[in-house]
Amino acid sequence: MSYQVLARKWRPRKFAELVGQEHVVRALTNALETGRMHHAYLFTGTRGVGKTTIARIFAKSLNCERGQSADPCGECSVCTSVDEGRFVDLLEIDAASNTGVDDVREVIENAQYAPSRGRFKVYLVDEVHMLSKNAFNALLKTLEEPPPHVKFLLATTDPQKLPVTVLSRCLKFNLKRLLPEQISGQMRHILAAENIAYEDSAIGELARAADGSLRDGLSLLDQAIAYGGGALHADDVRTMLGSVARGQVLGVLDALAAGDGERLLVECTQIASYSPDFGGVLDDIASVLHRLQLIQLIPGYRPDEDSDDDNALAALAEQIAPEDVQLYYQIATSGRRDLALAPDARTGFEMTLLRMLAFRPSDSAPAARTERPAASSLVQAPPSSRPAAAAPPRPATVAERRQDSAPPAHAAPAPSPVIVPTAAPLVRDASGLPNWESLIERAGLRGPFGLLAQNAVLRERDGQTLVLALQPAHMSLAVEPMVSQMEERIGQALGERIRLRFVSHSHGAVTETPAARAAQVRDAAQTAAEQSIEGDPLVQSMKREFGARVVPQSIKPFDNESGAVR
Repeated sequence: MSYQVLARKWRPRKFAELVGQEHVVRALTNALETGRMHHAYLFTGTRGVGKTTIARIFAKSLNCERGQSADPCGECSVCTSVDEGRFVDLLEIDAASNTGVDDVREVIENAQYAPSRGRFKVYLVDEVHMLSKNAFNALLKTLEEPPPHVKFLLATTDPQKLPVTVLSRCLKFNLKRLLPEQISGQMRHILAAENIAYEDSAIGELARAADGSLRDGLSLLDQAIAYGGGALHADDVRTMLGSVARGQVLGVLDALAAGDGERLLVECTQIASYSPDFGGVLDDIASVLHRLQLIQLIPGYRPDEDSDDDNALAALAEQIAPEDVQLYYQIATSGRRDLALAPDARTGFEMTLLRMLAFRPSDSAPAARTERPAASSLVQAPPSSRPAAAAPPRPATVAERRQDSAPPAHAAPAPSPVIVPTAAPLVRDASGLPNWESLIERAGLRGPFGLLAQNAVLRERDGQTLVLALQPAHMSLAVEPMVSQMEERIGQALGERIRLRFVSHSHGAVTETPAARAAQVRDAAQTAAEQSIEGDPLVQSMKREFGARVVPQSIKPFDNESGAVR
């Protein structure tokens, strides 16, 4: 006997066997039991969620030899004929290949005749939206005045393409995309019945890859069983799907939380060694960030304490600030969308993670230096060696931030409004617009808000709306909830309610941003510092007498006001 694929072998034959479409089953069951049946039903939904399966079960329920009911026997000649696809009064039409008016005219002419074996003649039209305009017009007359022995069951993945005149004559049922939990549950049931060994994590990978379609999930399951030689192993499934283990995704986020660029690159290299679908990896990162945010912001949400991954998630939730999770999520989803524009997928993936690292707020102030007023450098003379660099201070965790900001135990609880420093004076430009750099300082925009503001230019004011120009590369950062929080802070700084509207401009049109001007100042200071060191008599003397040299990239300019290294 030839092998039958799982999607066909385990296709539901009764309403009770359907997964995830309880709302449709309930409506059809009530209609069958009360006899109040419509002449035309439309089933919509994505591929593989049960549209044609429900239609076939409905056809059996109408024509079962043991009587019309919501629970056909599945044993009589009518039920077995429907299951085997040879019931003469069930006419299945693939509208994708039979789109013309002649095909529909033949259906209409045959509809006038009584059924040969059953009580009803059932027309199942799959992908009905593919019919031509003339074919729809030909079908419409029969839908308006159908013979009493005819039922139309229409299925489509794109109901928007159906004429309104057809939609108005059908009872419409929207079939839901299945949840990963529903797909994995059905997979476990099938594997147990088939006596096939499996790992739970492998089932989870396949259920997520099914993308809401049980049929696609069972096709992947067939492929994974063949790939694994009759068993289901997580490593085999990941290799087959081009996905990575959840632990590797957590490793990427852990490196981001620590601000460790070197380790982040190592994690990227390890992921790339599996030749994965980098878009899928970014999807996995976004999914993990979603769970992190749930842990942080939903008091009732708790991970499964028995899972190592969930314990690691809980730890990450304490290391990454909630607003940074939102920022990382936005960067991951926009990077996923822009992968096709990258030179290659790996470059796009790495640049997305490096963008997260670049926009990560710094919690530490630069250390003060006192050696020279103009610049600092490292002069190296043989055989002396370079002094070891001090380890950067560890960013405060979410828990520590909460603890530091908590009121004393004896103090009464106080409200927690957004605190915006307003000590900085507000300067206006010649046009009357607020000076943008002055407004940023007055509103106390720091961290992700400050990075977004520093890369914008205030173009104009339209009533209560401030219009800000951004380069296209930065537009992905102007999203909620960041924009609404910036509006609140800037509004408090101005003493009025305002709105922010971000518009995209080319690189040449957005050059006078605070970030660009700050970069120019830094470059000028760096150049002056390098010239100061090279022209210093002591340095020149050490070069002549001891063969010393200035270590490249070691010169750092000082801030004349604070005495700190820039």
